[in-house]
Amino acid sequence: MKADYKNWMPKGMVVGSGCGAAVLLVGSIVFSLVPIAEPVKKVLVPILVVLTAFFALVTVWMYLMHRAFSYNGKRKLSKQIIEGVASYVKLPDGGKGLDVGCGSGALTIACAKRNPKASFTGIDRWGKEYASFSKTLCENNSKAEGVDNTSFMQGDAVKLPFEDETFDAVTSNYVYHNIPSKDRQAILLETLRTLKKGGTFAIHDIMSKMKYGDMQQFVKKLKDMGYTEVKLVDTTNGMFMSKWESSWMGLSGSAILMGKK
Repeated sequence: MKADYKNWMPKGMVVGSGCGAAVLLVGSIVFSLVPIAEPVKKVLVPILVVLTAFFALVTVWMYLMHRAFSYNGKRKLSKQIIEGVASYVKLPDGGKGLDVGCGSGALTIACAKRNPKASFTGIDRWGKEYASFSKTLCENNSKAEGVDNTSFMQGDAVKLPFEDETFDAVTSNYVYHNIPSKDRQAILLETLRTLKKGGTFAIHDIMSKMKYGDMQQFVKKLKDMGYTEVKLVDTTNGMFMSKWESSWMGLSGSAILMGKK
């Protein structure tokens, strides 16, 4: 049995976009040949051609993303990021960790592997956006990896079902930017609320100003609150990906917020 962490760019989305481009192409050809009013044809056909080109470009972009994120391909960007984030998580024996937005369980399992004498909980709402991700998938992946110190549950990152200072470490990877919110810093604070005094955190996301506001100011805020060793580490400078990759993939601003409470 082999773990199946899926792909952040699902194959179904690539195929769907490609089919859309094909349908539009056929439509543009058909309407250019059928006998319809010339004024209608002059408007309709160019619109269909433009839409065909747009969907074709989107399909190519999705395909390249799918290939880069694949765990079975050459680039294996997803695996590199997961292992990179997990490398910052070290727990004491008997400690407890939380992975918010665990998806297919990849980061939860990677952290559990590195900390075999601790336990990790992965939480996710497993919404329709990623219908192929589920609690069962996470549990099966844990079994496939030979990991028995993980557990998974359904929940919402905006309001976590845990008491304050429950965990020795909290992690997350590319989650909060997907949550519709005017204040994603508040979601970060909700996650950090569950961290014990002395606990560590490593949260990776697209922390651009447009999505998160001023994160340098947020780092200062955490330090003023008593957090220590807080820093924002750019992961697009060759750490996980190049600036060029982050630009065409739409991942500009990716960074790890890490530190200790």
